[in-house]
Parts: sequence; structure tokens; C-alpha cells
Amino acid sequence: MPDMKLAVLDDYQRVALKMADWSHVAEQCRIDVIDRPLRTVEDAIQTLRRYDIICMLRERTAAPRELIEGLPNLKLLAITGPKHRTLDLEAATEHGVIVCNSPVPVQTQFGTPELAIALMLASIRRIPQEERRLREGHWQGSVGMQVYGRTLGIVGLGGIGSNVARMAQGLNMQVIAWSQNLTSEAAAKVGARRVEKDELFAQSDIISLHLVLGDRTRGVVGARELSLMKPTSFIINTARAGLIDESALLEALQNRRIAGAALDVYWEEPIPRHHPLLQFDNVILTPHLGYVVEESYRAFYGGLVETVTAFLAGTPIRLSNPEVVPRASFVARAS
Repeated sequence: MPDMKLAVLDDYQRVALKMADWSHVAEQCRIDVIDRPLRTVEDAIQTLRRYDIICMLRERTAAPRELIEGLPNLKLLAITGPKHRTLDLEAATEHGVIVCNSPVPVQTQFGTPELAIALMLASIRRIPQEERRLREGHWQGSVGMQVYGRTLGIVGLGGIGSNVARMAQGLNMQVIAWSQNLTSEAAAKVGARRVEKDELFAQSDIISLHLVLGDRTRGVVGARELSLMKPTSFIINTARAGLIDESALLEALQNRRIAGAALDVYWEEPIPRHHPLLQFDNVILTPHLGYVVEESYRAFYGGLVETVTAFLAGTPIRLSNPEVVPRASFVARAS
């Protein structure tokens, strides 16, 4: 029987073992798939304390110090992507836990931009609302708008934001952009025009957020920014919920000071069943589907298999904490 225990976290669709060849890993590890969110640190500790290896899909589960300290058998945290921003790397290093990352192939960079465009079109044409009305026996309850000639404001023109800009130009939209460090030259390279923040919020028919969440960007969209938006405009967020002040957005939607929002990310995930957003008819909600496409999943899980295989061979690759001193039990086993 395999003498190591491995957990694959947050595989809600239970596809992890189908998206890559885990057979060699299974020869050395008992593999368990966790298909539910671990909502609290206490729940995570209770669920994971017996595992030697934990495979994490992006940042669905946080790994703070409290969790790492509560997992006495943990030897490897395998993450997808170059970073895991809610993982306490210092705590992992202190406790002898190796953290290995995975590259993000270029072909996985289009899932989130495509979703942003889809949510934009669904919002401006009120597709979900009309679909619900049709199922209820009604016919044509609203008049949509076309995106042709409309202005898209992109907040954050990195890799994902740049792809959104290119796609929007294919729809004959005017693209403007802003972020703290964006230059006019960088914006022009992807066909966008750099504007100041207030101008973007005042001029845009649709605003799409694509910033990394950090100290400088948390709450970058607040009551003031929302008040600058046109009453006919929409805001799309496929990045991180913390970019928007939650209470300010709820107030703007409830009072219909903007036309609507389309959200793929939430301040607590999964979104609580009682959350007021679920009651609003001017909001489109999707369950964090940005990278949930087959191409990304195959790359992510393939990277995890590669990471774990190298670790089991005693030659871990792509270490996020190369200074770590592995726990003695693994050192003895690998030697």
C-alpha cells in the first residue's frame, strides 16, 4: 500500500484525476480528492491533518500560518501558478514544508478575458434576465444595447486586461484604460488610450476590472468611483472581489445608480446563500469561472503531477522557498 497521503483540494467538479495522468503518483501515494470548500481554518485542519502532500488549485483555499502549524504531517504544498498570495510562505519555510509552484502556459491566459467579454455582452443585452422571463412564460421584457461604438474602460492593463482590450476592439469598441503605473505608450501598444481614473469611470459604458489585489488596489472602486459612472453603465469584475467596496456596490445597485454589474468573484467564496446580491435583478453572477476551462485545468493538473513526481523522487522542482529545510521524515525517506 502507498505510504504517503495526498489531497487534491477544491476539485468541485471532480475532474482532477481525469485531467492528468496520476498513475505514477498513485503508486506511491494514496490520493484523495476534496470536492468541497474548506470554509474555516478549523475545518481545513480537521480535514487535512493526516496528509503529507497537498495540491492546491490557484488560491481557492488560503494557507495561513495557523493552518500550516496545524498540519503535522505536511511535507509538500504544490501550487498552480507562480504564486499563491494567501499562502504564508514564511510559515511553510519555518516548519520545513516545501512549496513548489507551476508555470502558467500562454494558452491558459484567455479563459478569464473571454469570460469578461461574455459577461459584458450578457449584461448589456440582459441575456440571463430574458432567459428567466422566457422560462416563466413571458416574452421580450427589455430593450438591450449593442456594444458597437461603446466605450470600454479597463482598470488594469496587464496580461489579462490587454487581452480584453484586443477582444473588445474586435467588437468595434473604444477602449480606454487606467492603473497606477500605466503609461500612454503601454496602453497604445494594445490599442487602448490611457486616461485618468475619474475620466475612465465617467466616460465608460462598461468597466472591466483586471488588477492584482494588494494594499494599493484594495477598494480601488468605492462609493466615489461608482458615483462617477453613468446610470446606464455596467461594471464587470472577474479579478478579485476586494477591488470593490462591497457596501458601496450594494448601495449603487440597490438604488439603481448604475445599470448593473456582472461578478465572477466574491468577498467570501462560495458566496453565502443569504447574500443580498442573489436577490438583485440587475446583477449577473457566475461562480468564479474565469480560469475554469479545460485548457487551464489540463495545464494546472499536469503541472501538479509533474511537481509531485519530482518531489517523490527526492528532487523537488520550482521551489518557492529554496531555503527550506525539509522535515526529517521526508529527508530520511528520499535518501
